Amino acid sequence: MPNDTAKVATAGSSLQDQALLKIRWSEIAVVRFLQVCAWISVLTTVSIVGILIVESSAFFAVISLGSFITGTDWSPLIEPRSFGVVPLIMGTVVVSVGACIIAVPIGLASAIYLAEYASLRVRRFLKPTIELLAGIPSVVFGYFAVTSVTPFLQWFLPSTEVFNAASAAIVLGFMVLPMVASLCDDAIRAAPRSVREGGFALAATKAEVSVDILLPASMSAIMASFILAFARAIGETMAVALAAGSTPNMTLNPLVSMQTMTGYIVQVAMGDIPHGTIEYQSIFAVAATLFGITLSLNLLSQMIVRRFARHWE
Repeated sequence: MPNDTAKVATAGSSLQDQALLKIRWSEIAVVRFLQVCAWISVLTTVSIVGILIVESSAFFAVISLGSFITGTDWSPLIEPRSFGVVPLIMGTVVVSVGACIIAVPIGLASAIYLAEYASLRVRRFLKPTIELLAGIPSVVFGYFAVTSVTPFLQWFLPSTEVFNAASAAIVLGFMVLPMVASLCDDAIRAAPRSVREGGFALAATKAEVSVDILLPASMSAIMASFILAFARAIGETMAVALAAGSTPNMTLNPLVSMQTMTGYIVQVAMGDIPHGTIEYQSIFAVAATLFGITLSLNLLSQMIVRRFARHWE
């Protein structure tokens, strides 16, 4: 009997060891898979940056970087050719800032209402409806801008051109609105309950708690959502290409046609420009400029988020 008991105990211990070994190997496999996924993301980014550097180097071997960055005339496809990227940057900034002027206040106000005032039933209906805007293809927004927004602007402001930055900014603002509203809503709802109760204990009204207490306490995430919305607006392509037009203009007037950096990339990429020409390589120069601006915005957002986080800790 003692021998049988020892055999049973040994067999049980062996089975337990096998089960633990199986669990260990499955955990190792999962970790390795996650590592591969992470490195794929890194290698993809490095590959994109490498391609931009190689192709842009060929462009800047012919066109000086100074004239490209400071030039105010962009006409790479017609004679005499000129490669000053400032009009494209100005068109991108005008459209993106206009979009943020629409998306930021509406999105923040929607977030405050959803987080603090809306009933559970209303919230379950409104939040998915707002987020549904993010699922609409950008080309649909572009055609909506051309067929509906622009005619309305022309009726209201007769000087509005058929293709204009204002209609592009309006539809782009509603495209980035779900991002602002959702992120701000999550940030406000993540504020500690003690912060709300402390405000009410000091006889503050609900509006005072929302505006004077919860917003400053959530400012780090709110600022991050604003910068992400601006970065999203800068990188948008089809809606802007359809609505804003393809005329590089050095103007702050949103009622005239403008061309953004992404709009120019679409124009040349869909045309008959031969591979290897200076016009073709200008796509990568513009893309590298756009990448630099986006990278700068991301670094700025991290600095702002860290500063607000330290301030409110």
